[in-house]
Amino acid sequence: MKLMNKIGVFGLLLLIMSCSTNPFTGKQTMALVPNTQLFPTAFQQYNQVLSQSKVIKGTAQSEMIKRVGQRISIAAERWLNANGYEGYLNDYKWEYNLIDDKTVNAWCMPGGKIVFYTGILPIAQSETGVAAIMGHEVAHALANHGQQRMSADYIQQGVAMAGNIAIQNDNDREAFNQYYGIGSQVGVMLPFSRSHETEADKIGLILMAMAGYNPSEAAELWKRMKANSGGGAPPEILSTHPSNDSRIQEISSLVPMAVAEAKKFGVTSFRPITKF
Repeated sequence: MKLMNKIGVFGLLLLIMSCSTNPFTGKQTMALVPNTQLFPTAFQQYNQVLSQSKVIKGTAQSEMIKRVGQRISIAAERWLNANGYEGYLNDYKWEYNLIDDKTVNAWCMPGGKIVFYTGILPIAQSETGVAAIMGHEVAHALANHGQQRMSADYIQQGVAMAGNIAIQNDNDREAFNQYYGIGSQVGVMLPFSRSHETEADKIGLILMAMAGYNPSEAAELWKRMKANSGGGAPPEILSTHPSNDSRIQEISSLVPMAVAEAKKFGVTSFRPITKF
């Protein structure tokens, strides 16, 4: 048993030492699951979602989703190349699909597989609103947030397993599981997720501005998101996302930064905001 414990601890340390660099922050991030493994799994899951959904093809809205996605992905490549990350997107397989579903959501899987649900379009209201959403979702993929969340989950589970092995007393083990479960979730995992949302907001603003869309519309989008939620969101400390008010305030403060960044790439004006 002692040998197995040592092997387990050594394996955990090896996992923790696995890391990659976030190109947008320069920080080292957890990467226990390599993209060579993550991307094929994501692509398979994406195809499964499409096969089970009503994918809209050939309409003005579906073509608009593709157009915005392509502009955002081009902006991402330009930014990455200019900042020393040539080839960063080589393994990405960009795809943009609109699904007929009332769900108010959109997402981008690792590797660039994107879905918009028709339910979010009334809140987007315009192509610029779509660009704000697209930039945010693409930013999650570019910053490897999915990879980091998986890595954090593995570490959380590994520590829990180690604790249960080390604690021999049943009562102590039960107390550990209770307090560790709550403490690690509220004190570590949820703040970790909220930091990803804030990071994706910032990156997304840069990408939409570089793609020619007015980044000031992102704050207006989140005002509409807040209105749509009806005030039913949980307290920020218990949520995976920052509160709507915090988000609107932070995004508004970052707009000048995004405009200045876009100017570095020759973008000095933005497309008009025209509602659907």
